[in-house]
Amino acid sequence: MPASINSLQKMAIYMGVVSGGGCAMMYYLMQKNFARSEYYHRALEQLRDHHTAMESLGAPPLQVHNVRLTDRHNRVDKTTAKIKIPVSGSKSAGYLYIYSIRDTIMNRWCLQEVVLQLRDGQRIEVYDPSVEDDEVKQECFGQSAMATS
Repeated sequence: MPASINSLQKMAIYMGVVSGGGCAMMYYLMQKNFARSEYYHRALEQLRDHHTAMESLGAPPLQVHNVRLTDRHNRVDKTTAKIKIPVSGSKSAGYLYIYSIRDTIMNRWCLQEVVLQLRDGQRIEVYDPSVEDDEVKQECFGQSAMATS
């Protein structure tokens, strides 16, 4: 006995709702995963501590928007993370570009570069590892970093 058109329509609607809900849930979970990551938190902490960058944005309040998952700048693997985070304040908006590497021995992420690129083209170096203190270098890379510097 063939299925009626009505039951096929109901099944198509049901499958569409289930598929859409599944995609929305995956998107939400991936955003949440980014927001929990160590490299994400450290970069935002650097931004919040950088007076010039915060002033240029017109923050506080600093608004951090969802990462575009399809953006080619967003790449994370086991040892490196390159992320482009949309941020805005009351004066301006832009992107916070993060580059971080993973220290596999200490099992932690160490920032290499954090740059705020504003819409007007202004580029602000938020974090420069060459000026970080020896304590941070030792924390990220152990004694071997201390011996080479």
